[in-house]
Amino acid sequence: MENFVFYSPTEFVFGRDTERQVGALAVKHGASRVMIVYGGGSAVRSGLLDRVRLTLREAGLTFCELGGVQPNPTDAKVYEGIGLCRREGADLLLAVGGGSVIDTAKAIAAGVPYEGDFWDFYIGRAQVTRALKVAVVLTIPAAGSEGSGNTVITKSATLQKMSLRAPMYLRPVFSVMNPELTYTLPAFQTACGVCDMMIHIFERYFTNTTDVEVSDRMCEGVLTAILKEAYRVRQNPQDYGARANLMWAGMVAHNGTCGVGCEEDWASHFMEHEVSALYGVAHGAGLAVVVPAWMTFMAERHPEKVAQLGERVFGVPVQDDLQEMALGCVSRLKHFFRYMGLPVSFKELGVESPDIPLLVRKLHENKGPLVGNYVRLTPKDTEEIYRLAL
Repeated sequence: MENFVFYSPTEFVFGRDTERQVGALAVKHGASRVMIVYGGGSAVRSGLLDRVRLTLREAGLTFCELGGVQPNPTDAKVYEGIGLCRREGADLLLAVGGGSVIDTAKAIAAGVPYEGDFWDFYIGRAQVTRALKVAVVLTIPAAGSEGSGNTVITKSATLQKMSLRAPMYLRPVFSVMNPELTYTLPAFQTACGVCDMMIHIFERYFTNTTDVEVSDRMCEGVLTAILKEAYRVRQNPQDYGARANLMWAGMVAHNGTCGVGCEEDWASHFMEHEVSALYGVAHGAGLAVVVPAWMTFMAERHPEKVAQLGERVFGVPVQDDLQEMALGCVSRLKHFFRYMGLPVSFKELGVESPDIPLLVRKLHENKGPLVGNYVRLTPKDTEEIYRLAL
């Protein structure tokens, strides 16, 4: 196990009707003027946004609003939000929504006190050293942004989809998590969320770091729970217990606890970011295509952890041939994704003829000549993985 620093100060307020506590929580965490950030119409149609506004007013807080955040959020909305936040003097960003909304709020929070272009943080030109406070009312369990210091934004002009980690500054100060808010999610969106949280765990599980038994077992336990609860939600979308377990699993998958002391991988995420940046697909659906291809590649070159995952989580029988065990894991993972209604190939994703040379070129321009850590992937390797996803 490697040395590590783990810092997770978020206050999680979980359960039915917890969104009614938002105003009191904002006051508790020192807010005086709030900027609500939200996405499309669901928060409005469901009445959630009205309930959030009411609780802020009852707490004596003033607020402004930034709506219209889209999936795969772009820099344009961040620039708009930075300008609005500065004009209004907001001191807390309240994200009401899922990962895209939260990531946008975090980018704004980092950008407001910075004199340069917020994009500097995403390309490594500058480091976040201060930020406004961020808080969350979660509506989509998937990205885990409600408990992490991570954010992903796409630059529209160049179609660069880049991530930023700043756990000391961008972890939300509080996150309100009411599983009932997820009852009306479309089945496909639920499935994309399940895939995203699973791959967040895979990125930590597929490590070459030794003596990480606690992390391995935590990863395997959360993955086993996700599989079980995903089946329950597929059968009954209004199963509170299943929704609650999935909501908490999404947070645990990405707040860092499953990867402490490990060298993490992240090649699959980086490869998918190029797909969703170029073709505008749902992130979770893109991952369902890329990850089985990545695992198939690893079955031949580095099958050990894939085989272990197959045995401990997917019930693959133990045998001496680790490559066969790893391929068995891939087969069972694909079966689960298909059961959930997810694509497992580019064609099923709706991308009939992906521009693989362009995907490879942009990936390595953004992430360097070698990508990932479980196996350091060259452009030839990543091209092969993209082709395995055809």
